[in-house]
Amino acid sequence: MKVFIKQFLIWLAIFTVILTPVTYSLDKLGGVRVFQGTESLMDELDVIVDPQSPFFEAFRDSERVNILLLGVNDGLSDTIMLGSYDMKNQRVDVISIPRDTYYDREEATSASTRKINAIYRKGTAVGTARAVSDVLLGMPIHYYAVVTYEGIGKVVDSVGGIPMDIPFHMHYKDPTDEPPLYIDIPEGPTIIDSSNVQEFLRFRKGSKGYPSYPDGDIGRVKAQQEFMKSAFREALGFSLPKTAKTVIQNVDSDLTLSMAAKIAGKATGLTGEDIETWLTPGDPGTKNGASYWWVDESAVEEMLMEIYSVREEEPEEQEL
Repeated sequence: MKVFIKQFLIWLAIFTVILTPVTYSLDKLGGVRVFQGTESLMDELDVIVDPQSPFFEAFRDSERVNILLLGVNDGLSDTIMLGSYDMKNQRVDVISIPRDTYYDREEATSASTRKINAIYRKGTAVGTARAVSDVLLGMPIHYYAVVTYEGIGKVVDSVGGIPMDIPFHMHYKDPTDEPPLYIDIPEGPTIIDSSNVQEFLRFRKGSKGYPSYPDGDIGRVKAQQEFMKSAFREALGFSLPKTAKTVIQNVDSDLTLSMAAKIAGKATGLTGEDIETWLTPGDPGTKNGASYWWVDESAVEEMLMEIYSVREEEPEEQEL
């Protein structure tokens, strides 16, 4: 996971820079949008921290760049992570937000729409960013990056496929899905490409008589992380220019050229020890028959205190 996040930040930035015409100066192209999409979190979200927030000074004074990472499938955000890069102290913190996180809102009309992954159904990263910031007690989000399974398939094909060692026979059928989902990937070494990448990344549990990940969706997340690490290793070969072009064409992000260049210049010094991963604190539970992840706000506050190095104030000595 640490290798994946480090390389994602570096290569997302580098892909932005190397495909920009070198005949122009960074001063002229600093605010240019290189990736697909039209949304801009910096324009559409209020990044000014609420003065009443317990983390007002920490958020305000921090030199962190916070990037929302969304993996989208069938109009829903299947994977939600917030990468926070502290450029001053050379530290990266990655917070995973479970897709089943309970998040009620006026637009929610059913149990499924009260899950945070349903907010992206209208195809907007701004709404999801606002919800994630809310869950994380007002933590500002500056940029976003969105990729679909189809886009991942094109990127994978650009490097000739990704070698993976499948731990067990992945077999699952859901004819009611749109389109119908059929997963059948044999155990052992195989190549993951556009023909089976969606099935591999979506697999969580097997059909009756077939194995599943012991830890359910967490096992799926771990498999996705191993896949991404292998994909980055493959991308670093001679196919890099082709892969970079494919990434630009299939990733929706508002990361600007100037910020990409800044990240690319600083993040290359990161090591695995500089990167920490987190899971939004909470517990699984049900409500009206639906499964949710219930966020523990007190634990979120403790997590943010550690991430932003906020110390608890010592109680004043009482006078005798």
